[in-house]
Amino acid sequence: MNASPGHAGANFRQEELDRFAALANRWWDPDGPQKPLHALNPARLRYVTDRVRLAGARVLDVGCGGGLLSEAMAEAGAEVVGIDLAPELVSVARLHALESGVRVDYRVQPVESLAAQQLGSFDAVTCMEMLEHVPDPAAILDACARALRPGGRLFVSTLNRTPAAFALAIVGAEYVARLLPKGTHRYDSFIRPSELAAWLREAGLELEDVSGLRYEPWRNAARIVSRTDVNYLACAVKP
Repeated sequence: MNASPGHAGANFRQEELDRFAALANRWWDPDGPQKPLHALNPARLRYVTDRVRLAGARVLDVGCGGGLLSEAMAEAGAEVVGIDLAPELVSVARLHALESGVRVDYRVQPVESLAAQQLGSFDAVTCMEMLEHVPDPAAILDACARALRPGGRLFVSTLNRTPAAFALAIVGAEYVARLLPKGTHRYDSFIRPSELAAWLREAGLELEDVSGLRYEPWRNAARIVSRTDVNYLACAVKP
């Protein structure tokens, strides 16, 4: 996110931070409010490991939340820095890592300031399920690009702005099946792949892949698919 809390023009919505912070204590409960995130995590990790060798890699996880992906990447051998602007989530992430014996450097810090401190020092940057929750996604991507070393890869997951995404991610997941708390998503903040591609180009990155990510609640699992009309993943490389 763009700036620390209290900063004029900060790139976050306080109500979004508060909403996710309220879920902190049950973040790691596989049957809790973040149940879909637990189901998505193995597929997200596989998408990354198919494109980057994590053993020995230095990885930044932007908007790390309670640390689901950060821990998984650390267990795969990466040196992980996880950042988020919700102190409650970072506290939960630190505690879970301690209990799990997994080493992750968690920080309450905006990506812009971290990128300025550690310019071009990461082999990979992940930014999952976050861009649709900030006012200026392009600024986040620009900071992620600056944190990458040449040849490094950025991995993003977000929601497409389509009728299908509205029906499934908002009406279905929040109101009918109640898989997510009401108000988790705002349709006008969903991002089309063409918009994401343009922002990545502006940040000096080259888009390598866009793949769909399908959540299947009947088996509580997710898989990579070709259709990108609801959830999708993207990979871009820094030349």
